[in-house]
Amino acid sequence: MEPKYEEGSKDYIAAHEEIVAKVKASQPEDEYLYDLSELFKIFGDSTRIKILYSLFETELCVGDMATILNLSQSSVSHQLRILKDAKLVKFRRDGKSIFYSLDDEHVRTILSMGMEHVEE
Repeated sequence: MEPKYEEGSKDYIAAHEEIVAKVKASQPEDEYLYDLSELFKIFGDSTRIKILYSLFETELCVGDMATILNLSQSSVSHQLRILKDAKLVKFRRDGKSIFYSLDDEHVRTILSMGMEHVEE
């Protein structure tokens, strides 16, 4: 049976009840979908993407990132705070210096897959 529209309405009538039930049962909880949406919002800023890509190969301090990206140190610091809160970057102290790096391999994979997708 093909799906159909109710006459005089744009409301969709699900004719494939088994498929609908299967998909509904596999949907993550709303809380996880919200968190995923928030994560992707973080990736929605080109400055943050530039910072993440600058950290793709090596850890860097704020001053080095500011120089590489031609941004102010305060702008880089602000964006790093957002990235750190989202668990996309981590930091370590070495004396008075703080070095930032990608938090884990998942971040590297997300960036790589996203770039692969846009380059197709």
